[in-house]
Amino acid sequence: MTDTVRDLIHGNASLVAPGAALGALTHGFELTSAKDFSSDVEVLNYALTLEYLEAEFYRQGNSAGLLKGQEKKYLMQIGADEASHVATVMSTVQKLGGTPVGAPAVDFGGAFDSRKSYLTTSHIFENKGVGAYLGAAGFIKDKMILQAAAGIFGVEARHAAVVGNLLGLKAEGGVYMGSTEVGIPKADVLKAVTPFLQDPAKVAAAITY
Repeated sequence: MTDTVRDLIHGNASLVAPGAALGALTHGFELTSAKDFSSDVEVLNYALTLEYLEAEFYRQGNSAGLLKGQEKKYLMQIGADEASHVATVMSTVQKLGGTPVGAPAVDFGGAFDSRKSYLTTSHIFENKGVGAYLGAAGFIKDKMILQAAAGIFGVEARHAAVVGNLLGLKAEGGVYMGSTEVGIPKADVLKAVTPFLQDPAKVAAAITY
């Protein structure tokens, strides 16, 4: 096993600095076509935009003082997981000889107006992430990187389930999405996330290869 793949599987102990994990709310490799990814680096850079977003989302949300007790503990840990994903995926891109994608600015709007809005937005983000990793799996060439990505996919799914439970959602279709996971078309995802992007055109250009 190479050091590059080992880092992606086991994670990088360092976390991104607060404020540095800004990224595009783009989970757009669900149900994409083969022409969208010519290499594992391109797939990983797409994953990196997702992880930038999530890490910054939780950094801001957990700083807003909206949660207490067990809820606060859970969301703090989820945020730490996402920050670790950023560091790990970025390191892997570099070790593969690639350049990590930049991190466009985002604006989360009213996501932190209340406990409910924070948790609801978190639930949406995590489920988008699940679909993103699942949709990208078929384009990863290195089987060890595929295995590592599947590990992150599993963590995102557990995050979504935890937050769904905190929201008191029903089991199937709420805490979990059903007997199988499915992807979401890229165009639909980008349309949904555009309101969160400060410069949608710049983000679109950055993630189009």
